[in-house]
Amino acid sequence: MRNTARWAATLGLTAATVCGSLTGSALAAPAAAPTSLYAPSALVLTVGHGESAATADAARAVTLNCAPAPSGTHPAAALACAELRAAGGDLDVLAGPGGAMCTKQYDPVVVTVDGVWRGKRVAFERTFANECVKNAAASSLFAF
Repeated sequence: MRNTARWAATLGLTAATVCGSLTGSALAAPAAAPTSLYAPSALVLTVGHGESAATADAARAVTLNCAPAPSGTHPAAALACAELRAAGGDLDVLAGPGGAMCTKQYDPVVVTVDGVWRGKRVAFERTFANECVKNAAASSLFAF
């Protein structure tokens, strides 16, 4: 009887060890679920004085996150995200000329936008003739 009990205990422990490690790893590592239902939209915008981003020092920089909700250090994040959505993410449309009257003084200002818009990589650079022309752009995206 003692051999039968010892045999049953050994068989039980072996089964528990083999099966327990299989079920434990399956339970411990569930399939990775996406953390969000939204494609990432996170941008870094900079502005500096100069002809191009390569030669200009960044004077200001802000962040803009548009999914799932507008956030970041951009002063008008909700409005900028709404304008980006309305333009389908086309930054050239948003950098278009506005209706303001500006002097023809040439003091170039360069704006860059780098990051991800709805899951796609974005790299944008635009040089404006001066600060007034930049601020006159048809969007609040570049007003920071």
